[in-house]
Amino acid sequence: MGIEVVVEGLTKSFGKQEIWQDVSLTLPAGEVSVMLGPSGTGKTVFLKSLIGLLKPDRGRVLIDGVDMAGGAERDIYETRKLFGLMFQDGALFGSMTLFDNVAFPLREHTRKKESEIRRIVMERMEVVGLLGAEGKLPGEISGGMRKRAGLARALVLDPQIILIDEPDSGLDPVRTALLSQLLIDLNAEFDATMLIVTHNLDIASTVPDNMGMLYLRRLVTFGPREVLLTSEEPVVAQFLNGRREGPIGMTEEKDSATLAREAADGFASAPLPPLAPQLEPSPGLGPRRAAERRRRRVLTLLDQLPPAARAEIRKAYGATAPGRSDAEQATLTPPPPLPTRRSGT
Repeated sequence: MGIEVVVEGLTKSFGKQEIWQDVSLTLPAGEVSVMLGPSGTGKTVFLKSLIGLLKPDRGRVLIDGVDMAGGAERDIYETRKLFGLMFQDGALFGSMTLFDNVAFPLREHTRKKESEIRRIVMERMEVVGLLGAEGKLPGEISGGMRKRAGLARALVLDPQIILIDEPDSGLDPVRTALLSQLLIDLNAEFDATMLIVTHNLDIASTVPDNMGMLYLRRLVTFGPREVLLTSEEPVVAQFLNGRREGPIGMTEEKDSATLAREAADGFASAPLPPLAPQLEPSPGLGPRRAAERRRRRVLTLLDQLPPAARAEIRKAYGATAPGRSDAEQATLTPPPPLPTRRSGT
């Protein structure tokens, strides 16, 4: 099972440019989370801060008792082995075959024999649908295949936390839909904590258990997906509807005169699109273990959530039993049997 990631008061600047300030959230163990935000809001910087590749100005990132922002370098190095990281472009070595790219972390961080490395690499390449392409160079394959190779490499060390940066970048709608299903399937199979940075609304609306949004150097919201997808916050509504009108401009924030002009023209926020159902694992994988943990956790939070989010959660999970509180109801239904993981995973 994945590991909980706790972020407390994280603040980051580059010189005089503040990227974001006082970001606090918890990535629940084993669940899939998505971080949204307009381009240039520091989403990739946030990922790199979680893994300790960038040091924040203030705040902590706690993983299994280790502070990735200010702990001892030796502890940070060891804790990084819990991570799998998929970069935007796959970050593959151009002179290496896909097999050698995927095998690289095993050869770098373990003492496994080549026969064992080959078994693991081929299993991970099968998971992402790349069997038969292991001898190709990155320049000989499509962008979508490079992304899947990057995912395979992120999985070879059996990570408990997987960070995925803009997985949809450069992909057509069909490949994006296939990738969304693959992400859910990976969570079902590996039960890892996952954080996906994206601005793709198809991925955001169908994949995660939890969602957050960065805008104007702050975390607008983070919590169960139903909270953000029903939010009346103007910046959230504009982003989800893809509208020109609203606080987000070509830079980051529109000036007050532009906003006043839109208001004078009678602009009103469009209603939010209806919630799309969350994707289920592909047939044969069984239910995600995270889904039952998430159901129990969210039902205990129900009384603290906005009415619209509460209504969507009740619709998804069914009405609570008469005479029982939401927290009590969360303990009633036994979890489904755990799925059997594939051999070698």
